[in-house]
Amino acid sequence: MKVTIEDNSRFNEFYQALLDRNPQYVGIFFVGVKTTSVFCISTCRARKPHKENVEFFPTFREALLNGFRPCKVCRPTENANQAPSHVMLAIEMVKKSPKEKVSDETLRQNGLNPFTVRRWFKKNYGITFQAYQRMFRINNAIIELQSGSSSTHTAFDSGYDSLSGFGYTYKKLVGKSPTKSDDRNVILIDRLTTPLGPMFVCATDMGICLLEFTDRKMLETEFNDLQKRLNAVILSGENSHTKQLKRELEEYFQGIRKSFEVSLETPGTQFQRQVWQMLQEIPYGQTSTYQQQAIKLQNEKATRAVARANGMNRVSIVIPCHRVIGKDAKLTGYGGGLARKKWLLDFEKKSMTGT
Repeated sequence: MKVTIEDNSRFNEFYQALLDRNPQYVGIFFVGVKTTSVFCISTCRARKPHKENVEFFPTFREALLNGFRPCKVCRPTENANQAPSHVMLAIEMVKKSPKEKVSDETLRQNGLNPFTVRRWFKKNYGITFQAYQRMFRINNAIIELQSGSSSTHTAFDSGYDSLSGFGYTYKKLVGKSPTKSDDRNVILIDRLTTPLGPMFVCATDMGICLLEFTDRKMLETEFNDLQKRLNAVILSGENSHTKQLKRELEEYFQGIRKSFEVSLETPGTQFQRQVWQMLQEIPYGQTSTYQQQAIKLQNEKATRAVARANGMNRVSIVIPCHRVIGKDAKLTGYGGGLARKKWLLDFEKKSMTGT
């Protein structure tokens, strides 16, 4: 059966998002172009079709079933859900041997184009592939130094040719020299993909401390605030909490997980932590209002403060601030964008009813 998004207001909204190349609609819709029989995501750089020549689909599967093929420009089945296979291979090479440098020549020997790998990392991480590798190596170095290894041993074991080169890179990334960093904690950052677009996940040894869409406004501010609150440096990497979060999030988007079990570390004021805890008590598939949340705190006048605390939540979906709506039942602010908020609410309701 053909499944399209035909509501006129939504159609106009989605078409405008296509014209604007709005990244907040990645995964919200897939647009089929009747004149070319291809389908795209919202950020496609190709020439925009006329309104009468497009159809919108909720998933790329529906687009495929209706005879459309993936666009070669935006590659919707890759970019809406996961990194391209050649980038995944490069990432696995780094993770498998974090102490060894993956050079351009090494990439070529494995059938990879260094330019395309660098371009993807710059676009999706905001850093080069080499910088990504350096962060991985320094992360391992911090662990070794904290376990008692000497700077000399750690430097050469991490693949550096000199102590000075290791010390320079270490201080540039961590902010302190290797011999003065015993008090610094580490926040590991990784990228994951979802049906709603890519997200960054950050974790400490205690648990997940951030889960945000990569296009979220003020993301750099959140990173800086986390580093100050936790006396930590953010480096590329993953740990058991990150891996568990990825498994649980995949189960959530499959509609088989209704609550999360992964450990969290959410630094904030006492009031903020109270609000975030209440968010986790809102049942799956249901909503609450800011006023109702304030009443639970026995302070009905705290509605605005509750709204601000919701906005300060750094762990999207797991701490479900998307389930809080306005008193008039209208959707209100959401860091990932209102289109994503609506999608999440609709998805949970459909999963509850099985429709």
